[in-house]
Amino acid sequence: MSSRPAAGGGRWVEIGPERTARWVAGFTDRHGPPTITAQPYGLLLAAPDGATAELHAPPGAPAGADLTAFVAAATAPRRIGLLLARKGAVAIGVAAGEELTVSKVDTRYVQGRTAAGGWSQQRFARRRDNQAKAALGDAADLAVRLLLPEVATLAALVCGGDRRAVDTVLADRRLAPLVALRAERLLDVPEPRHAVLVAAVAAARAVHILVR
Repeated sequence: MSSRPAAGGGRWVEIGPERTARWVAGFTDRHGPPTITAQPYGLLLAAPDGATAELHAPPGAPAGADLTAFVAAATAPRRIGLLLARKGAVAIGVAAGEELTVSKVDTRYVQGRTAAGGWSQQRFARRRDNQAKAALGDAADLAVRLLLPEVATLAALVCGGDRRAVDTVLADRRLAPLVALRAERLLDVPEPRHAVLVAAVAAARAVHILVR
């Protein structure tokens, strides 16, 4: 479980979907039996003491009309596409439930931000941008090869890393079917590596809870 401050107050809590019922039981113990109502994002819990908790369904899972349906949908195995991108690095995979069944990591050299060897800053920046564009072009080709054949089986596409890099990859017209599956969730990940991609499976399946 992880927790972070939420804009406007409260905290975001992230838990594995199998822990949802236990978390709600703990919320009930602390704040009293809540009223539970269905929302487009999932469920809203409103406790007698004024505390609230918004349970956001994981990408690709239906929201559910009540807690039992929410938990069943959140824990059900789904096939999810993963696209993690930063300048010079991309990791692409397909997860079936908790298992990563397809994976590929690709890195390409992109110069750092500090110019060296007497180059003008403008020339240096231009070369660096060209290297980054080439790397993201390769990432789009990789997504076409690995994800497009799976698109009919995917419940969602979950992205992570640098939003601008991800947007650049998905701007490729060939990937339009994947864009239609893209979840709002953007995973905060370091430079994509295989271990990062493996960890992203759990992050993509997590239930997000806004507690106030």
